[in-house]
Amino acid sequence: MRPLVHPDRDAITLQGLLHALSDPSRLAIVRALRQSPDLSCNKAMPCPDMAKSTLSNHFRILREAGILCSRREGTQYANCLRLDDLDARFPGLLDAILDAAETPGT
Repeated sequence: MRPLVHPDRDAITLQGLLHALSDPSRLAIVRALRQSPDLSCNKAMPCPDMAKSTLSNHFRILREAGILCSRREGTQYANCLRLDDLDARFPGLLDAILDAAETPGT
Protein backbone atom coordinates (compact mmCIF):
# COMPACT_ATOMS: atom_id res chain seq x y z
CA MET A 1 0.00 0.00 0.00
CA ARG A 2 1.52 3.32 -1.01
CA PRO A 3 1.65 6.17 1.50
CA LEU A 4 -0.86 9.02 1.36
CA VAL A 5 0.46 12.42 0.32
CA HIS A 6 -0.28 15.28 2.72
CA PRO A 7 1.59 18.48 1.81
CA ASP A 8 3.20 20.58 4.50
CA ARG A 9 1.31 23.71 5.49
CA ASP A 10 3.70 25.95 3.57
CA ALA A 11 3.27 23.86 0.41
CA ILE A 12 -0.50 24.47 0.20
CA THR A 13 -1.10 26.80 -2.74
CA LEU A 14 -4.02 29.01 -3.64
CA GLN A 15 -4.09 27.51 -7.15
CA GLY A 16 -4.24 23.96 -5.78
CA LEU A 17 -6.95 24.87 -3.30
CA LEU A 18 -9.13 26.59 -5.90
CA HIS A 19 -8.61 23.79 -8.43
CA ALA A 20 -9.63 21.14 -5.90
CA LEU A 21 -12.74 23.07 -4.90
CA SER A 22 -13.77 23.82 -8.50
CA ASP A 23 -15.43 20.41 -8.88
CA PRO A 24 -18.99 20.17 -7.50
CA SER A 25 -18.43 16.66 -6.14
CA ARG A 26 -15.29 17.69 -4.26
CA LEU A 27 -17.05 20.77 -2.97
CA ALA A 28 -19.86 18.53 -1.67
CA ILE A 29 -17.30 16.30 0.08
CA VAL A 30 -15.73 19.32 1.78
CA ARG A 31 -19.18 20.57 2.84
CA ALA A 32 -19.97 17.17 4.33
CA LEU A 33 -16.67 17.18 6.24
CA ARG A 34 -17.39 20.70 7.49
CA GLN A 35 -20.66 19.46 8.99
CA SER A 36 -19.30 16.16 10.38
CA PRO A 37 -15.55 15.91 10.93
CA ASP A 38 -13.87 12.50 10.67
CA LEU A 39 -16.13 10.98 8.04
CA SER A 40 -15.15 7.84 6.22
CA CYS A 41 -14.95 8.08 2.45
CA ASN A 42 -18.23 6.28 1.85
CA LYS A 43 -20.14 8.52 4.31
CA ALA A 44 -18.83 11.70 2.65
CA MET A 45 -19.97 10.54 -0.79
CA PRO A 46 -21.75 13.34 -2.64
CA CYS A 47 -23.55 10.83 -4.86
CA PRO A 48 -24.47 7.30 -3.73
CA ASP A 49 -23.94 5.75 -7.17
CA MET A 50 -20.45 7.23 -7.66
CA ALA A 51 -17.82 4.63 -8.52
CA LYS A 52 -15.29 3.94 -5.78
CA SER A 53 -12.43 4.77 -8.13
CA THR A 54 -13.95 8.18 -8.88
CA LEU A 55 -14.49 8.86 -5.19
CA SER A 56 -10.91 7.82 -4.41
CA ASN A 57 -9.65 10.21 -7.07
CA HIS A 58 -11.67 13.09 -5.57
CA PHE A 59 -10.24 12.37 -2.10
CA ARG A 60 -6.72 12.18 -3.54
CA ILE A 61 -7.08 15.58 -5.18
CA LEU A 62 -8.43 17.13 -1.98
CA ARG A 63 -5.67 15.52 0.10
CA GLU A 64 -2.86 16.54 -2.25
CA ALA A 65 -4.22 20.11 -2.34
CA GLY A 66 -3.88 20.19 1.45
CA ILE A 67 -7.60 20.52 2.13
CA LEU A 68 -8.08 17.31 4.04
CA CYS A 69 -6.15 14.78 6.02
CA SER A 70 -6.84 11.05 5.72
CA ARG A 71 -5.82 8.41 8.22
CA ARG A 72 -6.31 4.68 8.09
CA GLU A 73 -8.79 3.17 10.54
CA GLY A 74 -9.06 -0.55 9.99
CA THR A 75 -10.15 -1.16 6.42
CA GLN A 76 -11.29 2.43 5.80
CA TYR A 77 -9.94 5.96 5.92
CA ALA A 78 -11.20 8.68 8.23
CA ASN A 79 -11.02 12.16 6.74
CA CYS A 80 -11.01 15.58 8.32
CA LEU A 81 -10.49 19.11 7.04
CA ARG A 82 -7.13 20.76 7.72
CA LEU A 83 -8.83 23.90 9.01
CA ASP A 84 -5.89 25.14 11.10
CA ASP A 85 -3.46 24.80 8.20
CA LEU A 86 -5.85 26.38 5.69
CA ASP A 87 -6.68 29.30 7.99
CA ALA A 88 -2.98 29.87 8.66
CA ARG A 89 -2.23 30.04 4.92
CA PHE A 90 -5.42 31.74 3.70
CA PRO A 91 -7.42 33.17 6.63
CA GLY A 92 -11.16 32.75 6.16
CA LEU A 93 -10.91 31.62 2.53
CA LEU A 94 -12.38 28.13 2.92
CA ASP A 95 -15.31 29.45 4.97
CA ALA A 96 -15.93 32.18 2.38
CA ILE A 97 -15.90 29.68 -0.49
CA LEU A 98 -18.20 27.22 1.28
CA ASP A 99 -20.58 29.96 2.41
CA ALA A 100 -20.74 31.40 -1.12
CA ALA A 101 -21.33 27.92 -2.60
CA GLU A 102 -24.32 27.43 -0.29
CA THR A 103 -25.89 30.75 -1.30
CA PRO A 104 -28.56 30.37 -4.00
CA GLY A 105 -27.61 31.89 -7.34
CA THR A 106 -23.84 31.58 -6.90
